[in-house]
Amino acid sequence: MISIERIATRPADLGGGMIVRRALPTRQRRMVGAWCFLDHAGPVEFPEGESMRVGAHPHTALQTFTWLIEGEILHRDSLGSEQIIRPGQVNLMTAGRGIVHTEDSLPHVRRLHAAQLWIALPREAADCAPAFDHHPKLPNWTENDCELTLLAGTYRGHRAPVRLYSPLLCLDLYSMPGATIELELNPDFEYGILPLEGSVFLEGNSFAMDEFIYLGVGIDKLRLKLAAGSRLLLLGGEPFGEPIVMWWNFVGHNKSAIAAAQREWESGGLRFGHVEGDDGRRLVAPTLPWSGY
Repeated sequence: MISIERIATRPADLGGGMIVRRALPTRQRRMVGAWCFLDHAGPVEFPEGESMRVGAHPHTALQTFTWLIEGEILHRDSLGSEQIIRPGQVNLMTAGRGIVHTEDSLPHVRRLHAAQLWIALPREAADCAPAFDHHPKLPNWTENDCELTLLAGTYRGHRAPVRLYSPLLCLDLYSMPGATIELELNPDFEYGILPLEGSVFLEGNSFAMDEFIYLGVGIDKLRLKLAAGSRLLLLGGEPFGEPIVMWWNFVGHNKSAIAAAQREWESGGLRFGHVEGDDGRRLVAPTLPWSGY
Protein backbone atom coordinates (compact mmCIF):
# COMPACT_ATOMS: atom_id res chain seq x y z
CA MET A 1 0.00 0.00 0.00
CA ILE A 2 1.15 3.52 -0.79
CA SER A 3 1.06 6.03 2.05
CA ILE A 4 -1.16 8.91 0.92
CA GLU A 5 -1.51 12.33 2.55
CA ARG A 6 -4.44 14.40 1.30
CA ILE A 7 -3.74 18.15 1.63
CA ALA A 8 -6.29 20.89 0.98
CA THR A 9 -5.03 23.81 -1.09
CA ARG A 10 -5.69 27.35 0.12
CA PRO A 11 -6.70 30.52 -1.71
CA ALA A 12 -4.08 33.24 -2.24
CA ASP A 13 -4.61 36.72 -3.68
CA LEU A 14 -2.00 37.84 -6.23
CA GLY A 15 -3.57 41.29 -6.43
CA GLY A 16 -5.87 42.81 -9.01
CA GLY A 17 -8.55 40.27 -8.14
CA MET A 18 -6.41 37.31 -9.28
CA ILE A 19 -7.09 34.45 -6.84
CA VAL A 20 -5.08 31.23 -7.07
CA ARG A 21 -5.07 27.93 -5.17
CA ARG A 22 -1.80 27.32 -3.31
CA ALA A 23 -0.68 23.69 -2.93
CA LEU A 24 2.88 24.37 -1.71
CA PRO A 25 3.93 25.43 0.82
CA THR A 26 1.26 24.46 3.35
CA ARG A 27 1.35 23.69 7.06
CA GLN A 28 1.39 19.97 6.27
CA ARG A 29 3.97 19.97 3.49
CA ARG A 30 6.64 22.59 2.73
CA MET A 31 8.43 20.98 -0.22
CA VAL A 32 8.50 18.04 -2.64
CA GLY A 33 12.14 17.61 -3.56
CA ALA A 34 13.38 21.09 -4.49
CA TRP A 35 9.84 22.12 -5.53
CA CYS A 36 8.99 24.66 -2.81
CA PHE A 37 5.97 26.49 -4.26
CA LEU A 38 2.98 25.53 -6.41
CA ASP A 39 0.13 27.83 -7.39
CA HIS A 40 -2.77 26.77 -9.61
CA ALA A 41 -4.20 29.80 -11.44
CA GLY A 42 -7.61 29.32 -13.00
CA PRO A 43 -9.25 28.41 -15.12
CA VAL A 44 -10.39 32.02 -14.77
CA GLU A 45 -12.58 34.14 -17.05
CA PHE A 46 -11.72 37.84 -17.23
CA PRO A 47 -14.55 40.35 -17.71
CA GLU A 48 -14.15 42.74 -20.63
CA GLY A 49 -11.43 45.27 -19.83
CA GLU A 50 -9.83 43.23 -17.03
CA SER A 51 -6.70 41.09 -17.05
CA MET A 52 -3.94 39.67 -14.87
CA ARG A 53 -1.35 42.34 -14.06
CA VAL A 54 1.40 41.41 -11.60
CA GLY A 55 3.69 44.38 -10.96
CA ALA A 56 7.48 44.35 -10.67
CA HIS A 57 8.67 42.10 -7.85
CA PRO A 58 12.01 40.49 -6.91
CA HIS A 59 13.20 36.93 -6.39
CA THR A 60 16.34 35.33 -4.96
CA ALA A 61 17.82 31.81 -4.72
CA LEU A 62 15.07 30.11 -6.73
CA GLN A 63 13.80 29.33 -10.21
CA THR A 64 10.28 30.33 -11.26
CA PHE A 65 8.67 27.74 -13.51
CA THR A 66 5.50 28.67 -15.44
CA TRP A 67 3.44 26.02 -17.28
CA LEU A 68 0.68 27.53 -19.40
CA ILE A 69 -2.47 25.60 -20.29
CA GLU A 70 -4.74 28.36 -21.64
CA GLY A 71 -4.25 32.04 -22.49
CA GLU A 72 -1.14 34.12 -23.15
CA ILE A 73 1.14 35.84 -20.62
CA LEU A 74 3.83 38.46 -21.26
CA HIS A 75 6.96 38.05 -19.13
CA ARG A 76 9.40 40.97 -18.72
CA ASP A 77 12.44 41.00 -16.45
CA SER A 78 15.43 43.09 -15.38
CA LEU A 79 17.72 41.19 -17.79
CA GLY A 80 15.81 42.76 -20.66
CA SER A 81 13.84 39.59 -21.47
CA GLU A 82 10.42 40.10 -23.06
CA GLN A 83 8.63 36.84 -23.87
CA ILE A 84 5.05 35.77 -24.52
CA ILE A 85 4.30 32.30 -23.20
CA ARG A 86 1.54 30.31 -24.92
CA PRO A 87 -0.25 27.03 -24.09
CA GLY A 88 2.05 24.01 -23.97
CA GLN A 89 5.14 26.09 -23.19
CA VAL A 90 7.36 26.65 -20.14
CA ASN A 91 9.09 29.81 -18.96
CA LEU A 92 11.99 29.24 -16.57
CA MET A 93 13.53 32.19 -14.75
CA THR A 94 16.59 31.59 -12.57
CA ALA A 95 16.76 34.30 -9.92
CA GLY A 96 20.11 33.37 -8.37
CA ARG A 97 21.50 36.43 -6.58
CA GLY A 98 18.55 38.55 -7.69
CA ILE A 99 16.11 39.41 -10.47
CA VAL A 100 12.90 41.42 -10.96
CA HIS A 101 10.01 40.60 -13.30
CA THR A 102 6.43 41.41 -14.25
CA GLU A 103 3.69 39.11 -15.56
CA ASP A 104 0.67 40.31 -17.53
CA SER A 105 -1.98 38.46 -19.47
CA LEU A 106 -2.41 39.93 -22.96
CA PRO A 107 -5.33 42.37 -23.43
CA HIS A 108 -7.31 40.10 -25.76
CA VAL A 109 -7.09 37.09 -23.39
CA ARG A 110 -10.42 36.33 -21.72
CA ARG A 111 -9.49 32.97 -20.16
CA LEU A 112 -6.33 31.97 -18.28
CA HIS A 113 -5.18 28.64 -16.87
CA ALA A 114 -1.65 28.04 -15.59
CA ALA A 115 0.51 26.50 -12.92
CA GLN A 116 3.44 28.37 -11.43
CA LEU A 117 6.08 26.60 -9.41
CA TRP A 118 9.27 27.60 -7.65
CA ILE A 119 12.40 25.47 -7.40
CA ALA A 120 14.70 26.18 -4.46
CA LEU A 121 18.32 26.48 -5.54
CA PRO A 122 20.86 24.49 -3.51
CA ARG A 123 23.30 26.49 -1.43
CA GLU A 124 26.10 26.23 -4.00
CA ALA A 125 23.89 27.75 -6.72
CA ALA A 126 21.89 30.23 -4.63
CA ASP A 127 23.96 33.25 -5.74
CA CYS A 128 24.42 32.25 -9.38
CA ALA A 129 23.93 34.77 -12.17
CA PRO A 130 20.26 35.35 -13.03
CA ALA A 131 18.95 33.91 -16.31
CA PHE A 132 15.79 33.46 -18.34
CA ASP A 133 14.88 30.57 -20.67
CA HIS A 134 11.80 29.99 -22.81
CA HIS A 135 10.92 26.43 -23.84
CA PRO A 136 8.30 26.33 -26.63
CA LYS A 137 8.72 22.60 -27.31
CA LEU A 138 8.65 19.84 -24.72
CA PRO A 139 8.62 16.03 -24.99
CA ASN A 140 5.03 14.93 -25.58
CA TRP A 141 3.53 11.48 -26.23
CA THR A 142 0.38 9.39 -25.71
CA GLU A 143 -0.14 6.19 -23.71
CA ASN A 144 -3.49 4.44 -23.20
CA ASP A 145 -5.58 7.51 -24.16
CA CYS A 146 -3.48 9.69 -21.86
CA GLU A 147 -1.34 12.54 -23.19
CA LEU A 148 1.91 13.02 -21.27
CA THR A 149 4.10 16.13 -21.43
CA LEU A 150 7.48 16.07 -19.72
CA LEU A 151 8.05 19.51 -18.20
CA ALA A 152 11.21 18.84 -16.19
CA GLY A 153 13.70 16.00 -15.72
CA THR A 154 13.84 12.68 -17.55
CA TYR A 155 11.24 9.97 -18.03
CA ARG A 156 11.07 6.83 -20.21
CA GLY A 157 13.90 7.91 -22.46
CA HIS A 158 12.64 11.48 -22.80
CA ARG A 159 14.52 14.50 -21.45
CA ALA A 160 13.03 17.95 -20.91
CA PRO A 161 15.27 20.86 -21.96
CA VAL A 162 14.76 22.74 -18.67
CA ARG A 163 18.00 23.53 -16.82
CA LEU A 164 17.90 22.14 -13.29
CA TYR A 165 20.19 22.28 -10.26
CA SER A 166 18.59 19.35 -8.37
CA PRO A 167 17.26 15.92 -9.46
CA LEU A 168 13.59 16.60 -10.29
CA LEU A 169 10.62 15.39 -12.31
CA CYS A 170 7.49 17.19 -13.50
CA LEU A 171 4.89 15.52 -15.73
CA ASP A 172 1.59 16.85 -17.03
CA LEU A 173 -0.98 14.11 -17.72
CA TYR A 174 -4.21 14.83 -19.60
CA SER A 175 -7.00 12.56 -20.85
CA MET A 176 -10.13 13.69 -22.65
CA PRO A 177 -11.88 10.26 -22.70
CA GLY A 178 -10.49 9.11 -19.35
CA ALA A 179 -7.61 6.69 -18.92
CA THR A 180 -5.83 4.29 -16.63
CA ILE A 181 -2.05 4.55 -16.72
CA GLU A 182 0.82 2.92 -14.86
CA LEU A 183 3.89 5.04 -14.16
CA GLU A 184 7.36 3.78 -13.34
CA LEU A 185 8.96 5.98 -10.71
CA ASN A 186 12.31 6.48 -9.00
CA PRO A 187 11.97 5.16 -5.43
CA ASP A 188 14.63 7.65 -4.25
CA PHE A 189 12.29 10.53 -5.11
CA GLU A 190 9.37 11.83 -3.08
CA TYR A 191 6.23 12.62 -5.08
CA GLY A 192 3.17 14.82 -5.10
CA ILE A 193 0.15 15.06 -7.40
CA LEU A 194 -2.13 18.05 -8.04
CA PRO A 195 -5.28 17.54 -10.17
CA LEU A 196 -5.67 20.67 -12.33
CA GLU A 197 -8.93 19.59 -13.97
CA GLY A 198 -11.39 16.79 -13.24
CA SER A 199 -10.39 14.07 -10.78
CA VAL A 200 -8.04 11.14 -10.34
CA PHE A 201 -8.41 7.75 -8.60
CA LEU A 202 -5.47 6.35 -6.65
CA GLU A 203 -5.41 3.35 -4.31
CA GLY A 204 -9.21 3.29 -4.21
CA ASN A 205 -9.48 6.98 -3.31
CA SER A 206 -10.87 9.79 -5.45
CA PHE A 207 -9.13 13.15 -5.47
CA ALA A 208 -10.76 16.26 -6.91
CA MET A 209 -9.27 19.31 -8.57
CA ASP A 210 -6.97 21.28 -6.24
CA GLU A 211 -6.55 18.53 -3.66
CA PHE A 212 -2.82 18.00 -3.25
CA ILE A 213 -1.69 14.40 -2.81
CA TYR A 214 1.64 13.74 -1.10
CA LEU A 215 3.06 10.25 -1.66
CA GLY A 216 6.47 10.28 0.02
CA VAL A 217 9.46 8.18 -1.03
CA GLY A 218 9.98 4.50 -1.86
CA ILE A 219 7.46 4.25 -4.75
CA ASP A 220 8.57 2.50 -7.93
CA LYS A 221 5.14 2.03 -9.59
CA LEU A 222 2.00 4.12 -9.55
CA ARG A 223 -1.39 3.29 -11.09
CA LEU A 224 -3.62 6.26 -11.80
CA LYS A 225 -7.16 6.40 -13.20
CA LEU A 226 -8.07 9.76 -14.71
CA ALA A 227 -11.74 10.64 -15.10
CA ALA A 228 -12.81 12.00 -18.49
CA GLY A 229 -11.49 15.50 -19.12
CA SER A 230 -8.93 15.31 -16.31
CA ARG A 231 -5.47 16.83 -16.06
CA LEU A 232 -2.89 16.52 -13.30
CA LEU A 233 0.66 17.50 -12.43
CA LEU A 234 3.03 14.88 -11.03
CA LEU A 235 5.98 16.38 -9.12
CA GLY A 236 8.98 14.43 -7.92
CA GLY A 237 12.47 14.98 -6.62
CA GLU A 238 15.15 13.82 -4.23
CA PRO A 239 14.31 15.14 -0.74
CA PHE A 240 16.00 18.51 -0.38
CA GLY A 241 18.85 17.91 2.04
CA GLU A 242 19.17 21.40 3.49
CA PRO A 243 16.82 23.84 5.20
CA ILE A 244 15.58 26.93 3.37
CA VAL A 245 13.79 30.08 4.45
CA MET A 246 10.91 31.46 2.38
CA TRP A 247 9.48 34.93 2.86
CA TRP A 248 7.30 36.84 0.38
CA ASN A 249 9.03 36.37 -3.02
CA PHE A 250 12.42 35.44 -1.58
CA VAL A 251 14.09 32.11 -0.90
CA GLY A 252 17.28 31.98 1.14
CA HIS A 253 19.36 29.64 3.25
CA ASN A 254 19.09 31.80 6.37
CA LYS A 255 17.08 34.75 7.65
CA SER A 256 19.99 37.15 7.17
CA ALA A 257 20.00 36.49 3.41
CA ILE A 258 16.26 37.19 3.21
CA ALA A 259 16.54 40.38 5.26
CA ALA A 260 19.43 41.67 3.13
CA ALA A 261 17.49 41.05 -0.08
CA GLN A 262 14.41 42.82 1.28
CA ARG A 263 16.44 45.86 2.39
CA GLU A 264 17.91 46.18 -1.10
CA TRP A 265 14.49 45.91 -2.71
CA GLU A 266 13.02 48.52 -0.40
CA SER A 267 15.94 50.92 -0.92
CA GLY A 268 15.95 50.56 -4.70
CA GLY A 269 19.47 49.08 -4.71
CA LEU A 270 21.23 47.95 -7.86
CA ARG A 271 21.00 44.25 -7.02
CA PHE A 272 17.59 43.78 -8.61
CA GLY A 273 17.63 46.22 -11.52
CA HIS A 274 14.65 47.58 -13.42
CA VAL A 275 12.00 46.12 -15.72
CA GLU A 276 11.51 48.16 -18.89
CA GLY A 277 7.84 48.83 -19.57
CA ASP A 278 6.67 48.13 -16.02
CA ASP A 279 4.71 51.43 -15.94
CA GLY A 280 5.99 52.11 -12.44
CA ARG A 281 4.12 49.15 -10.97
CA ARG A 282 6.21 47.88 -8.07
CA LEU A 283 5.03 45.48 -5.38
CA VAL A 284 5.67 46.43 -1.76
CA ALA A 285 7.18 43.78 0.51
CA PRO A 286 5.37 43.08 3.77
CA THR A 287 7.21 43.76 7.03
CA LEU A 288 9.71 41.05 7.95
CA PRO A 289 8.36 38.74 10.67
CA TRP A 290 11.72 38.61 12.51
CA SER A 291 13.63 41.26 14.44
CA GLY A 292 17.37 41.80 14.62
CA TYR A 293 18.21 41.18 10.93
